[in-house]
Amino acid sequence: MAYQMTFKRYELKYLLTKQQKEQILHAMAPYMKLDDYGRAVIRNLYFDTDTYRLIRRSLERPVYKEKLRVRSYQRVGPEDPVFVELKKKYQSVVYKRRLVLPEAQVMASFRDGTPLPVRSQIADEIEYSRAYYKTLRPVVFLSYEREAYCTLDGGDFRVTFDENILYREGDLSLKSEVYGNPLLGKCQTLMEIKTSGGIPLWMSHALAQQQLFKTSFSKYGSAYQLMKQIGTQGGRLYA
Repeated sequence: MAYQMTFKRYELKYLLTKQQKEQILHAMAPYMKLDDYGRAVIRNLYFDTDTYRLIRRSLERPVYKEKLRVRSYQRVGPEDPVFVELKKKYQSVVYKRRLVLPEAQVMASFRDGTPLPVRSQIADEIEYSRAYYKTLRPVVFLSYEREAYCTLDGGDFRVTFDENILYREGDLSLKSEVYGNPLLGKCQTLMEIKTSGGIPLWMSHALAQQQLFKTSFSKYGSAYQLMKQIGTQGGRLYA
């Protein structure tokens, strides 16, 4: 059985050292706790065209951009649920559309070019993007170890810490092991603040004390740029 979710929020990114992470966690302790996923290894398959149209457009920093990916929070089997996500960004606001379906159904749909086995507004948006870009296919496997925190009062303010961010171009399956090329330096952490409103005063103070400033770091974008530097791989030339 499929179910769906929508998100509308700001997503702010910061690159932290190990020491800075420890200080931010100390500041968070009175206000936040690990969420239902807690600590997990997240696997993603990013979809793009034969010419990498989506990520090339995204790196130009346009007013509007979008990405399509399939995600899991563990190594999955054919009947395990995975998340089909259409992520849009318009004027700094992130809009995420998410469907949850069995892995085998999702991958068969993309492999065979058939619609996803569910009808809904979100499914229609995903199908529109697939039809618009025509040649979408999995191009990158991207994984990372995530700690996810939510507020004690049940608000929508969230903080995540991603480490050991790896990418690869082969073995593009959520059923596979985690391995690949690193995107971060040793002992670096990518922190993301996710909120539909402002940043709490206590977090603003913590960011200022650690002299942390927003970055435009993109996991898939960074992977693509490294792939482009390599030049050719698997018989493909990157634009």
